[in-house]
Amino acid sequence: MTAIFIVAIVFGGIVLSVAIVSGTILMGLRMRHGGMSRQSRQDQAKEASLMQDLYQGFLEMEKRVESLETILMDQHGKDRRS
Repeated sequence: MTAIFIVAIVFGGIVLSVAIVSGTILMGLRMRHGGMSRQSRQDQAKEASLMQDLYQGFLEMEKRVESLETILMDQHGKDRRS
């Protein structure tokens, strides 16, 4: 009975060792190649471009809102004086 446990422990250790070594090799290869596929990098570039476009749009919208606030405040001031 103890022989079965010894064989199971040895076999499990070998399987675990092979899994750890192969996982380490795969992680090393991924890190060496940038960690992402070409499609992933393209998708990430598109997403970054979209985010920049949104940011620019929000900046323009902020300027417009500030202009409208100025116009409204000027009109409100003229109404109070009258």
